[in-house]
This record gives sequence, C-alpha cells and structure tokens, in this order.
Amino acid sequence: MVKNFLIELGTEELPPIRLRTFAEAFSANFEKELKNAKLMHKDITWYATPRRLALKVAELAEQQANKLIDKYGPAIAVAFNANGNPTKAAQSWAHSNGITLEQANRIVTNKGERLFYKHEVKGQNAKDIIVALADKALTTLPIAKPMRWGDKDTQFIRPVKTLTILMGDELIEGTIMSVSSSRIIRGHRFMGEAEFTIDNADQYPAILEERGKVIADYEARKAIILTGAKKAAELIGGITDLDDDLVEEVTSLVEWPVVLTGTFEEKFLKIPTEALVYTMKRDQKYFPVYRENKQLLPNFIFVSNIESKEPKHIIEGNEKVIRPRLADAEFFFNTDRTFPLINFLPQLETAIFQKDLGTLKNKTDRITELAGYIADKIGTDIKKVKRAGLLAKCDLMTSMVFEFTETQGSMGMHYARHDGEAEEVAIALNEQYMPRFAGDSLPSHGISSAIALADKIDTIVGLFGIGEAPKGSDPFALRRASLGVLRIIIEYGYDLDLADLIPKSKSFFTLKDGTSRLTNNNVVTDVIQFMLGRFRAWYQDKGYSIDVIQAVLARHLTQPADLDQRIKAVTYFRSLDTANSLAAANKRVGNILNKFKGQLPVTIDTTLLVEDAEKVLANKVIALVNNLVPLFAVSDYKTALTQLADLYEPVDIFFKNVMVMTDDEALKANRLALLNILHSQFLNVADISLLHK
Repeated sequence: MVKNFLIELGTEELPPIRLRTFAEAFSANFEKELKNAKLMHKDITWYATPRRLALKVAELAEQQANKLIDKYGPAIAVAFNANGNPTKAAQSWAHSNGITLEQANRIVTNKGERLFYKHEVKGQNAKDIIVALADKALTTLPIAKPMRWGDKDTQFIRPVKTLTILMGDELIEGTIMSVSSSRIIRGHRFMGEAEFTIDNADQYPAILEERGKVIADYEARKAIILTGAKKAAELIGGITDLDDDLVEEVTSLVEWPVVLTGTFEEKFLKIPTEALVYTMKRDQKYFPVYRENKQLLPNFIFVSNIESKEPKHIIEGNEKVIRPRLADAEFFFNTDRTFPLINFLPQLETAIFQKDLGTLKNKTDRITELAGYIADKIGTDIKKVKRAGLLAKCDLMTSMVFEFTETQGSMGMHYARHDGEAEEVAIALNEQYMPRFAGDSLPSHGISSAIALADKIDTIVGLFGIGEAPKGSDPFALRRASLGVLRIIIEYGYDLDLADLIPKSKSFFTLKDGTSRLTNNNVVTDVIQFMLGRFRAWYQDKGYSIDVIQAVLARHLTQPADLDQRIKAVTYFRSLDTANSLAAANKRVGNILNKFKGQLPVTIDTTLLVEDAEKVLANKVIALVNNLVPLFAVSDYKTALTQLADLYEPVDIFFKNVMVMTDDEALKANRLALLNILHSQFLNVADISLLHK
C-alpha cells in the first residue's frame, strides 16, 4: 500500500537569502533517509515560505519491504562431532536464530563449509520510523549557527511553532524540535484564516492557498513576481531590472505576492544611478525601472505581501519610505562634490587597510607605483595610470560611499568627472574592481587594467606576506582576485610575467628604515604557486584536459598569456593522430636521457651518423630546428607542434632500427645529442610525454 505523505514545519520568519537552500537541502536529506530506510516512493516536492518548510512525498510505501539476511553459522567441522551429532556450538547458533538445525543449510565459503540460514526480516511500518527520518533530515540542514529558543533544548535557525505530519489522512504522532505533530496549519499573518486544520496530505498545498492565503509553491510565487514586474514595467514604458538574487530574496519574503508600482521625484535622477539603484535594491528590495536607452525612470516596482482593496495606500506608504533615503543620497552627493576628490587622499591615512599592512594611504601608494610599472610594461599612459592610482581609494572616504558601500568605484568615477579629470582616469576608478565575479566584464582599457592588476596583486602579495593565505575558506577572496589577474593578462594578451610582478609588488612593502611589512620569506614562491593553481582550476572548468594542463605547467613557466597559448597549441596537437605515438616516444627519450650520467651533448656530429634511420632523423631535426626558431620567437606554438608532428615516422623508424646505448662511446654520445635536441624542441612548448589517451 502507498499513500501521499506530508510534513510541514511552521516557524517564525526564516532568513530569506537562505530559504531556497534550506528547502532544497531538506528535500535532499529526506530523500536520502528514505532511500537508506528502503522506503519506496515517487516524487518529492518541496515547499517554502517565510514561515514554513514543507515536503510532500508522492506514493510513499506504508511499510518497508521485507528483506533476507544471511546468517552464517560455525564451520561444519565445529558444528558436528565425529559421530555426526550436533555440537553445543551448532545448537546455540540455531537457538539464537529461532530455528532448528534441520532448517539450516550448508554453504561452501572461502573458509570452508559452514552452516547457513536466510533469515527474513519483516519491514517496519513507515509511520513508526518516519518521524525519526524527518528529524534527522532537518537537524542536518546547512545552518551555520543553530540557536536554542526559549526553554527548549533543541536548536534550529528560528523558533518552531507548528508541526504537521500526515500519511494520507492519518496523523503521524511524534515530536520534532520539541513540537508535537498536529493537524494545525498556520495561514497568512494578515489575510485568510490564521489557523485551520488539514484532514489529508492530498489537500496540501491547495488548502493553504484557499483558506490561509499562502502560496506555498516557491517557484509559483517567483513566477508571479517575474510576470507581474515585467507587465508593470511595460505599462509605464520601461524595462525592469530583475536581478535574480533580488527576485529570489523577495520571493522568500512574501507568502502572497502582489506586484505594485511606485514613483519618486524626478529631481532625484540627478543623483548617480548607482546610488539610486543601491537604495532601491539593497535597502528597500525594490526593482528599478529603465528606459530602453538604460536611463533610469522615476519609478520602482515592489512586491507587497498583502492584497489590499486600496492598493494606493500601500503604494503611498512605500513612496514615503523611499523618499528620505533618496534625499539622503542627494545630500551626500552634493556635499561630497564641494571638494575635489583628491582632497580625500589625506583622509586615507586614518583608515586601516589591514593592521599589519598599513593604512589605505599606504595601499594607495603601493598601487600607484605598481600600476605605473605595469603601465610601462603594457604600453599605456603612465601619467594617467599614476593619477588614477592616487585617486583609486579616495571615494572610500566620501559620505556617499560610507552610507552606500556598494557604490565604491562608481562614485569615484562620477566625482572625478565632476572635477574634470581625464575620462580614462575616471573610468579606471570604477573599473579597478573588475572582474568582480566569475564571468564579469574586464576593465575596458589599459589604464583601468593597470590599476585593477595592481590593486589585486597588492592585496594577494600583502596577505600572503603576513601568513593569511586561504586555508579552506577564503575570507579575503584571494582566489577570485587571482583569477581576475589571470583573466586580465590572458584575455588582453599582456606580456606580463608573474615572476616579475610579484617580486616588484613585494618591494613596495619595504618601509623607510629598510624593513618590510611582510614576514613570509617565501611570499614570492607561495603567491606564484597559488596563482598557477587557479590557472589549473580555471582551465579545467573551461573544459581543457588535465593532462594538457599538466604538460604545460610542467615547464614551470610564469607568463599567463604565454601559458594560454601553449595550452591551446597542445590541445590542438593532442587531437592529431600522431600525438599519442609522439608522446610515448618523448617519454621514452626522457627516460633514456634521465638515465645518462654526466653532461648531455648538445651538438650532432654528422660524420658519426651511421644508420640510415639516424641519418634521416638527424637531417630532419637539424632542418626543423632552424624552422622553429622564428616560430618560438613569436610564440606560434601551434605551428611549431604541427611541424614537430611530422617527425612521427622518422622517430618511429629510429627506435626500431637504432641502438642508442651502444658500446661505442662516440656513437652513443652522438645519438644522445640527437635525442636531446629532439626532446628540447618539444620542451620548448610543453612536456608532451605527460599526454595520454
């Protein structure tokens, strides 16, 4: 027999940014518990609102299936004496299993013949174990800081108010989180029935919507919000910014979503858009609306948790709430602009970047110097880069950024433009934090790139230099910063070397008395290894084969753009029919050369070429070396490997017909020279011996 099963945990308001995570984890945990308990079922559907987590299991078996358990007894030699009579050991075993010896079988095992019996264990009723399974599924939710509530010993993220567990129409009695199961379901706080009873699991979630004015289906609420917001924006001739994180949060804040539109005074549009959007999205959970040209409209879309007969009152209330926030932003914006942005530079002396690494002014000085060094390397305007470096952190001391922290960078750009700074400098202040996340845009030009690279490298080197390298968790987002550095260098093809940039950055931590702020003597090596580790992970995520990545990284190179070209070239080479054979040959060559004791010869004496196979290979290698020099000079690794692939046949014939380690020392040395030169040509790109099928 099967029945639909329901469990609903009614709580105080759950954290909105974690609601989906909790619901999905509850479902996954419970499914795992049912599987372990051998309780058959069909689909599990999760429901989540601000005040509940619920699961509905379709066609849950009312009883575990019976199972057979193998019971092994003593060896036959021990179970029976010389006369064939059962021993006490056999009788005790049979008695412990509730059988007679006549019911036992014999089985041959790797330890000899033994007594054997298949014992059938009757499955438990689901209702007898389901509460414990649900309790375990809930107690293993990913809650960072579970708390005790009131005088209860149990811990959870929020106080639990109700518990409903139904198997079809039967109430399953039990206690979870110190709350006993009942048929009581709580409705909306302000609409519908505050509490009502549910008779059957099949009624959920429809009864909650009909009587309690609560839409328990998370995805249904989200769809209402998305559809309603798009329609509301269209009605005022705009396009709404439906940031998925914000949509998720708003979905988690309401049980009965009603989409409404509010307005604010057009005078506030003079404030930079970033500040207005920050206020709407982060403070008020509103959706901003734009024209098709991406200019902000004096409107916002919001989601009410109440269906009112007079929605204008709700709209007016929200308009009253946002107006003071926008007025604050207007005041901060106007106040900040009474001084040039550069005037905030001295204030950076009062703000600590990190206690061991100094103030924000110290960081600004380091960024300015390192960015200038990078600018020279990549061929961009050093003067503008250094100006951008000086201004980079100044907006952190403005009233606007102090109040609206996420506007850092963008406000610096607006203030720099107001001051008449060069446009590239202003843009660099905004783009210094790019890329902010995986897939984010890169800085748009060299000046911005130099500042972004300098800022990230300074942070990485500084924190590694004081022993704050990531260990599991990454509170300073150094992995993300490292990936940002690699992306900028690789995607713009900058000829920059980590082995040059990291020591240069380290040098700027030296104080006037000659001592360094950094205490880690291995900081350069540690940072380079860490960043190359991100390189490996990034390329794996992009779908490149791990053996290709290892073959390139085995050369211990530190120029990201050059590594990128090698990865792509080796990936192409690996696709050639001859790649596997050449990889195997290179491995063989490497083993031969590694076993040789002494200085490997580096020139081929053509007069010592005896066998036809070695003559052919030597002539091709000598000619190819000359052809490869200009290719390696311009990092054209793909063409170089393509030409090296043509050596497949002569290399194969050489190993079939030529004895390398001959007793003739002169011939042996000459053949080793040939293999050494051949091997080094491949190593100019990667260690292809590490490639495999």
